Amino acid sequence: MVNNYLLGKEPPAFDVLYWNHDTVRLSAGLHRDFIRLSLENSLTRPGALEVLGSQVDLGAVDVYSYVVAGSTDHIIPRENAYRSTQLLGGESRFVLSTSGHIQALVNPPAAESRRSYRIAELNPPSADAWAEQAATLAGSWWLDYDQWLAERSGQLKPAPKRLGNARYKAQAKAPGTYVHAS
Repeated sequence: MVNNYLLGKEPPAFDVLYWNHDTVRLSAGLHRDFIRLSLENSLTRPGALEVLGSQVDLGAVDVYSYVVAGSTDHIIPRENAYRSTQLLGGESRFVLSTSGHIQALVNPPAAESRRSYRIAELNPPSADAWAEQAATLAGSWWLDYDQWLAERSGQLKPAPKRLGNARYKAQAKAPGTYVHAS
């Protein structure tokens, strides 16, 4: 506060705060739609939201979902994130990671990690009921996600020798030219 605000000094580089510089430039119309969506909470009621002439029903989304929340997230409280398991129609796995909004996700697997995460096999109707049955596991949730994803991904296939195909030509080598733009 003193160095940054009062003295006008730039704060020192800090990996987590770097994410704060990644701004999202929304058009006014999209911003308005997001605010309206939040105020009306229409995604929680099947058919209450219409997009391009189609009514939205999250219960009709019948794919697997892996939902991660942060135990001290100040933007998306764990109880709100947990509601996704009740709204989506497919099989959901809810994971509660330690820490807050960004640090709950930026939690690399490492032997010396002081982090932990909570997980349960069932998703009862309330987040509190989930918490009563959830086990606490040491380390990063990323290893659980890797295993969960592998179980649903099918057999590994060799990478193609060349990118693109006859219809869709490769425009650049991975990771893409946009990564190298300044």
